[in-house]
Amino acid sequence: QVQLVESGGGLVQAGGSLRLSCAASGRTISNWPMGWFRQALGKERQLVAAVSWNGGRTYYADVVEGRFTISRDVAKNTVDLQMNSLKPDDTAVYYCAAQVGLVLRPERRFDYWGQGTQVTVSS
Repeated sequence: QVQLVESGGGLVQAGGSLRLSCAASGRTISNWPMGWFRQALGKERQLVAAVSWNGGRTYYADVVEGRFTISRDVAKNTVDLQMNSLKPDDTAVYYCAAQVGLVLRPERRFDYWGQGTQVTVSS
């Protein structure tokens, strides 16, 4: 079993930046793909970024491409999401998730989830 805990959310003005971090405990996540999802009020949850187990492959949703960067630190057992040029539409609860397996498949389900962290972008 693995536990995921997100941190780094908060309130920021449009155009600003935030860095989210996801810390894993219970087992290593170093050989699993990881992702960041978000869910805005009244909307479906969407995958915004994902990274393969070795960091060699990444996936970004079109709406965040060029603004968000996902990275992982194997030694620290963490996955970060750097968010720049934030927009009010980025307001959502952001969730970290782990996908059991070796190959990143953004279209497949993720198996472990954190509790989420709120990101609010004011205009």
